[in-house]
Amino acid sequence: MNRPDLCLEFANTRYWRGQDSPTETLNAPADLAAWTKAPKVPAQREFERALELRETIHRLFDAVAQGKAPASRDFDGLNAALAAAPARMVLKRGKEAFDWELDMRSGTALALLAPVLWSAGDLLASGKLAKVRRCANPECLYLFLDESRAGKRRWCTMSSCGNRAKARRHYHKSRQA
Repeated sequence: MNRPDLCLEFANTRYWRGQDSPTETLNAPADLAAWTKAPKVPAQREFERALELRETIHRLFDAVAQGKAPASRDFDGLNAALAAAPARMVLKRGKEAFDWELDMRSGTALALLAPVLWSAGDLLASGKLAKVRRCANPECLYLFLDESRAGKRRWCTMSSCGNRAKARRHYHKSRQA
């Protein structure tokens, strides 16, 4: 649960953001409950709050990926959510590692998304912030952490956007020849 890129994964629950109609994976409160592994489905108002937080996180890290300063309202919005979210207070044993204990039964957006919010704060405060990238495909705009050895990864994945770019270049080269 305590992964530095969890916040980016959450931001990417809406993808193909460069297209006229982005793909949305969180269409209803039940989708959010499934994504967070919550024991109960949140209320519609909490679901809408979660989507607002997702867009705040996306705008914040999208700005970082483009080498820009995040908007003050997004930074302040994240800080307000972090201040109101459940605190990390008790560790629990997991099957393979330790993790933070969190009571998600309340069903509030802040309780459900506390690990996402912690991840966003931790990533902003870490040395990994400079590794946040945005897919170079203008139709995709997926956010990711560039953990490649050279630190020059451009695509969300080579199997999708990377191959599309290669195929496009090949097509244009063959048309010119």
